[in-house]
Amino acid sequence: MKKFLVFVALIMILGLLAGCSGSSATSGKNQSQNAAKVIKLGSVNSDKHTLYQGYLKFKEVVETKTNGAIKVQIYPNGQLGDDQSMIQGLQTGSLEATGVSTSMLANFSPPMLAYDLPFVFKDEQAADKILDGTYGQEAGKLLEKNGLILLSYMENGFRNLTNSKHEIKTVDDLAGMKIRTMQTPMQLEIWRTLGANPTPIAYPELFTAMQQHVVDGEENPFGNMTLDRFYEVQKYLTLTNHVYNPMGLVISKIFYDQLTPDQQKAVKDAAVEAANYQRKLNREKNAEYKKTLIEKGMKITELTPEAYNDFVNKVQPVYKNNESKIGKQYFDEFFSELKK
Repeated sequence: MKKFLVFVALIMILGLLAGCSGSSATSGKNQSQNAAKVIKLGSVNSDKHTLYQGYLKFKEVVETKTNGAIKVQIYPNGQLGDDQSMIQGLQTGSLEATGVSTSMLANFSPPMLAYDLPFVFKDEQAADKILDGTYGQEAGKLLEKNGLILLSYMENGFRNLTNSKHEIKTVDDLAGMKIRTMQTPMQLEIWRTLGANPTPIAYPELFTAMQQHVVDGEENPFGNMTLDRFYEVQKYLTLTNHVYNPMGLVISKIFYDQLTPDQQKAVKDAAVEAANYQRKLNREKNAEYKKTLIEKGMKITELTPEAYNDFVNKVQPVYKNNESKIGKQYFDEFFSELKK
């Protein structure tokens, strides 16, 4: 009898333990299902840049639209590496999102090379029509086969030339000058064609390269020059406006495919809203940035119409050389949309 009672008691204890274990497992599963998804967003740009303000807007809208089901964490100042390493992170799923120049994305979507053609955009409004129109969306779609989803286009703005050696008034003044460029073939070709010695360097390493005279100059929008204190190591600024620089807000396809359709729409809508906000803010800030560069002692040179035309004429071979790389169909479509 005693043995029987001990046996019953043992069975009851085991049942209670099993119940607790099952409850704990179920609770853990529910907590896992209810945990917020996290988008880590990396950028090489400064946390004082308008791009950072755009990413903050993206964070705000995503978290509001998803009721906190998706959280956004922003890592500026190259904390997560350079552009190439972050793009690779998106492709492998180790990083969720990045803001990156379309010059880098063109490695995966050749039609984006058209944005880098020198002197092709007359103003921001012309760029907006291309980026927000059929061409820009088609170019973005091509990224998907490489594991990237383009959410929207922000902007870095028009790029201008600086150097530490002497004033650049004509294209001949560039002869032999070591100019840092982005790590893309188109940028190398542009500056080689202009007579300079292009040197590709990752952006986080640029200031040190200028400081140590590894390069004589560089080309970037006013925001980068001002916020990253290029005026401390560069004296001369020439207003070339040679390339308009869109910035793609890109998300990992691996991560994006894990979202519900409603969450995907919320993320996409938030990116478009953030891009519109950031572009407007960046354009308002440009005059302020330029004024700061002058106050910090940079000598600013405006090209004469004749000198500007010499720059434009000298880079014409770049168009011909890149038509096939962009794709004849896309090349023609790009210029057709520009003329509208």
